[in-house]
Amino acid sequence: MWFFRKRKKEDKKYPIKSISYEEIRDAIREYGKNLPDNVPLGIIIQDNLEIDYQLLAPFLKAVPKEKYYMSKETYEIFPEEEKHIAVAVDTIQRAVDQYVDIKKELPVIDDDPYRRVSYHKLEQLKLLDERPNPIIDFYITDEEYLITRKKPS
Repeated sequence: MWFFRKRKKEDKKYPIKSISYEEIRDAIREYGKNLPDNVPLGIIIQDNLEIDYQLLAPFLKAVPKEKYYMSKETYEIFPEEEKHIAVAVDTIQRAVDQYVDIKKELPVIDDDPYRRVSYHKLEQLKLLDERPNPIIDFYITDEEYLITRKKPS
């Protein structure tokens, strides 16, 4: 009887080089377009929020020297020096989602026309252990109540 050996798929080696924020962003877009409909883009985000470069390497034709991080909640991309913002975005977004589920209202500062997130309201329900350090102003968008750092105009 004949047995066929499965060929091991060889991991292609990619050079390590400097990759810009824009190149990472574009590669993630291309990667996302090639994902099956039932697979979320979040699979490229590791537990420490670092992007899995091995998945992006075929699109970049390289592995970045720099480290980039991505929010699991909003898919926003951050350079290494802003990793703390990626962590804060995920923490605050989860707290906002839980607050809305519990209270059926947005956790915004009362009478704030920009819908700035109220850390106090999140802390009252024990949805937030500590505020981001340094304090970051987050605003709630109309789009699925996602948070953003960009102040509405």
